[in-house]
Amino acid sequence: MSNDNLLKEFKVLLVEDEQNIAKLLKEAIGDYFFSFTLAKDGEEAIEKVKNVKPDIIITDIMMPKLDGLEMTKKIKEEIDEDIPVIVLSAFSEKERLLNAIDIGITKYFIKPFDPEEVLEYLKNLVTKLDKKRVFKLSNTIYYDKNKNNLFKDNKIVNLTKREKNFLFLLIKNHPNIVEVDKIKDTLWEGENSSDERLRTFIKRFRAKTSKNLIKNISGQGYLVSPQNI
Repeated sequence: MSNDNLLKEFKVLLVEDEQNIAKLLKEAIGDYFFSFTLAKDGEEAIEKVKNVKPDIIITDIMMPKLDGLEMTKKIKEEIDEDIPVIVLSAFSEKERLLNAIDIGITKYFIKPFDPEEVLEYLKNLVTKLDKKRVFKLSNTIYYDKNKNNLFKDNKIVNLTKREKNFLFLLIKNHPNIVEVDKIKDTLWEGENSSDERLRTFIKRFRAKTSKNLIKNISGQGYLVSPQNI
């Protein structure tokens, strides 16, 4: 698959409060991707990360409510520590950016930047990401991280949004155990959820997929267990 075709498999989130810059970048490179979502500040971006599950984030630093570096730190600590984050930085912010490089910035571009230069970098980045996107669970079952879909015998398993979120959570934390309370908070945010409700949910999930796909560690939680399938 060529790099241009490969871009169509990936979702990008652009976080930029300056509408003219956001519009410029979306018009220049947005059509190359599966989706190119905009957020105007760090708080909105965190919600978009949860809902859209982008593969790559491009962000400004100086923004209202929550700046790009604080937003990156929060996303990497609470949602996805491995997501690549590319920063668009004013020259005056360069020192601040370099001081914060330990939060896991993948790349930065100093404004004014050339959209074509950003696109070329993204083409190289998706080639590396593509090698990591398929999580093989068995000889017949695999999970495509880009599409957030589970495949069995090369056919999509028809999962609900909640079931997809559950699988995404376990695979993201593999090979570690995910605590019961964390699973409940992720699946039924703001709702009361009993252990029985979770057990019923997992029983249905196993019936759709494989009885050995999800392993229960008594008194601790659950983990996705591909080696046992």
